Amino acid sequence: MVFFTLSITHVGLAFTLLVVYIIARTTSWKHSSLPLPPGPRRIPLIGNLLDMPSKKEWETFAKWEEKYGATCLILVFGQTMIILNSTEHAVELLDKRSAIYSDRPIVPMGGELVGWNRAIGLLPYGKRFKKYRRLAKQLFGSPKTMEAFHPVEEEEAHRLLKRVVSNPEEFANHIQKMAGATILRVTHGYRVQEGEDPFVKLADKAMLQFAASTSSTGFMVNMIPARVSFQLTLLCSVPTVKYVPEWVPGAGFHKIAKEWATNLEETVELPFEWVKAQMANGTAEMSFLSSMLSQQPTSKEEEYDVKWTASSLYTGETFYILPTNDSRTGVAQVSFFKAMLLWPDVVKKAQAEIDRVIGNDRLPTFADRPNLPYLNALALETFRWHCAGPTGIPHRLMADNIYNGYFIPKGRQMTHNPSTYPDPWVFKPERFLTIDGQEPQMDPRDLCFGFGRRICPGRVLADASVFISCAMILAVFDISPYVENGVPDAPPDIEQEPGLVSHPSKFRCSITPRSNKALSLIMGDES
Repeated sequence: MVFFTLSITHVGLAFTLLVVYIIARTTSWKHSSLPLPPGPRRIPLIGNLLDMPSKKEWETFAKWEEKYGATCLILVFGQTMIILNSTEHAVELLDKRSAIYSDRPIVPMGGELVGWNRAIGLLPYGKRFKKYRRLAKQLFGSPKTMEAFHPVEEEEAHRLLKRVVSNPEEFANHIQKMAGATILRVTHGYRVQEGEDPFVKLADKAMLQFAASTSSTGFMVNMIPARVSFQLTLLCSVPTVKYVPEWVPGAGFHKIAKEWATNLEETVELPFEWVKAQMANGTAEMSFLSSMLSQQPTSKEEEYDVKWTASSLYTGETFYILPTNDSRTGVAQVSFFKAMLLWPDVVKKAQAEIDRVIGNDRLPTFADRPNLPYLNALALETFRWHCAGPTGIPHRLMADNIYNGYFIPKGRQMTHNPSTYPDPWVFKPERFLTIDGQEPQMDPRDLCFGFGRRICPGRVLADASVFISCAMILAVFDISPYVENGVPDAPPDIEQEPGLVSHPSKFRCSITPRSNKALSLIMGDES
């Protein structure tokens, strides 16, 4: 799928740059006497536009750290962006100063035009954002409240095992199915159909569009700051002042935005109306929505908040367990399969722990988790080794700030930083265990789920999902190189694909039951 095609004449481009130049010359910006953070040298008019990477942004940002330090600054059409490559700096700014670092930047395509600024990921920091988080926290904001949904997660993980044993080559699709089924059960009380499910299909499509529409380089409208867009439309003398009109060269994004906005509305509204119908006839399962709606919201505004909170939780799990591109793969669990293929010794250690603690006459449950330290460490390493959102969604500073002697005007390589995680590309669960008196390394969940008041509200659910699926898979399956015509595949690389949500590069593996006893557990009663 091609998300951005820029059709623009040389005359149109020259006109656009001329207007941007006029705006840049006539728009004042209050400077502090302190210097700005260092960064790549800027070109007049366009700033660092040509320095912006078209893919795998985190690799370029990591190189900038080596040259300019852990905090560097770039400008694109006058829009200031600060790149934080240091855990220490991210915690200091995004956690400790979260009162002014918790807003989101305006993303014209994805946020304003498609409508994702109504979901918690891009929702501006304020009263509604705080309410969304408060609603989500009530039901599963902590491991204790999440316990009510453990049976659902165990059931869906067991269904995953059945799908894998019946068609192991499609393991990535089965992971996607389990992930979507789990979050829909939790948020809407909806049981996903076997085969193609209409609600999962809607969400898959919406999340592909979210990733594309929020990319900093996918659409020209996302690269031009709001004040430039505003003044461009004024200079063009059109009724609307919010966006460049459709007749301007390169403004074909309007048509795409309308199509994607329609899909987003359906993704939010159809499951919500389904829950209301189930509640009306007394057949609704316990879920986030049924729990919230049973409290009888007294206004349309309260119903709106509950509806968008539920949808935000569902679609927001994309970074960790939902599909990320047209191959319909999930992130964390698929990277787990690749890691197990590359590090068979890890598989043996995890399976030895399962056999010792649980035996071979039942599947692991959440009740076993306290007694499975190596499995817990393996789940943590799965999050760290392949960070699903390597750059994260940007924060927006709500007031000028001073940090380390630099002026930060208003307006992460972290999980693979060798100073935090030695041998960062090695999959090593032991790094999170206390061995021979050595303290565990930093918990990656403190990094990969975001910072401060923007930390992922569904992180407890994502953590539980990854643990139970990894535990059940290792309890009953062996993972080995894929064999074709008698020749095993070479070991896969450890590359990450580009995108706001980054998934593992493609690979194949062989997945077989460990024994006849394991097969009987897989095919047994799901309850």
